Amino acid sequence: MSKKIVANADAAVHDISSGATLMLGGFGLCGIPENCIAALVRLGINNLTCISNNAGVDDFGLGFLLQTRQIKKMISSYVGENAEFERQVLAGELAIDLVPQGSLAERIRAGGAGIPAFYTATGYGTEVAEGKEVRDFNGRPCILEHALHADFAIVKAWKGDHSGNLIFKATARNFNPMMAMAGKITIAEVEHLVPDGELNPNEIHTPGIFVQRIFQGTDYEKRIEQRTVTPRA
Repeated sequence: MSKKIVANADAAVHDISSGATLMLGGFGLCGIPENCIAALVRLGINNLTCISNNAGVDDFGLGFLLQTRQIKKMISSYVGENAEFERQVLAGELAIDLVPQGSLAERIRAGGAGIPAFYTATGYGTEVAEGKEVRDFNGRPCILEHALHADFAIVKAWKGDHSGNLIFKATARNFNPMMAMAGKITIAEVEHLVPDGELNPNEIHTPGIFVQRIFQGTDYEKRIEQRTVTPRA
């Protein structure tokens, strides 16, 4: 059996310590590493810096880590669905670095690609640009954004094999592939763990070279954030 395979989420996150910087995949409630987040709650570590597109909702995703006060800082893009997040920020209990979504994605991608920083026009003239270097490119002011890295990147995939190759399903792909490249140690939880050779090489989104630990998750809720339906005629 591959040395990358671990028994479960608790084994996968056992050596994450207080004060660590984590990247956690997901967008809204889609592609969330649910098992690992639950294991982090059980582990009881704190003072975490979490890099994620959003902060989940009050009773799901990163919302669980916020409820237990295990996060000291969030680096994210959209946080409007979490009332506890809002309460902690307004009370001065939680630090936050709000980043435009495209800039967040590119900062994570740059971290995985070995690019230390890049210039973008996004955010110029707003609070986003405060304290950042500005350069003019073809008459357009651009701000310098630095790459993001993490001690651990925690991602969720649809399928994975024993070597750590990953396939993501539809929009659950979101931030997961780029985060998998930007962590010193990448942990992947998958819905289906299959032997090497069963994945079509042309369908693999994240090569196993970026993944250090993998396990098959259980009991995924796959919530719908806001269900809307068309009335029957």
